[in-house]
Amino acid sequence: MGQQYSELSQNHIDFIRRQKLFFVGTATETSRVNVSPKGMDSLAVLGPRRVVWLNVTGSGNETSAHVQLNPRMTVMFCAFEGKPLILRLYGAARAVHPADPDWPELQALFKPLPGSRQIFDVAVDLVQTSCGMGVPYFDYAGDREALNDWARAKGEAGIRQYWEQKNRVSIDGIPTGIVGDSG
Repeated sequence: MGQQYSELSQNHIDFIRRQKLFFVGTATETSRVNVSPKGMDSLAVLGPRRVVWLNVTGSGNETSAHVQLNPRMTVMFCAFEGKPLILRLYGAARAVHPADPDWPELQALFKPLPGSRQIFDVAVDLVQTSCGMGVPYFDYAGDREALNDWARAKGEAGIRQYWEQKNRVSIDGIPTGIVGDSG
């Protein structure tokens, strides 16, 4: 059965560190709900009530748009091997962009990834576990390199141009803050 905690325990942190995949959910009061899968060793636990994760350039930028208006965020992990478990972190997130003063300190927590566009700093206010017995087993075969290859080929100037064209607003027309003119 599900249990709730006010913060991450060491067992929770150890579980998170073993995961290769996590999911992020956000929405504003009126926008579509967005759920995104994340990988690439892009999450760090900074304490029992704080996690950060590095977001790389993709086809959309819904998460950033949403937290500009409503900081609610859910981060979910599932056990795909071993004992079943679903672990959800509920909290308030803020987007940190490359031009922000705290970007260098937070970015240093991660291996460099081409196309890095935001770091989400999540203040966790509720941790919830549930059984996860309906989650199937999956074997980890490795990270895909296609997104990194694409970003390297574009180069820094090409990535910034892509942000201007494709990442400036959400699918609901909400500014993302990616180019520094909003948020």
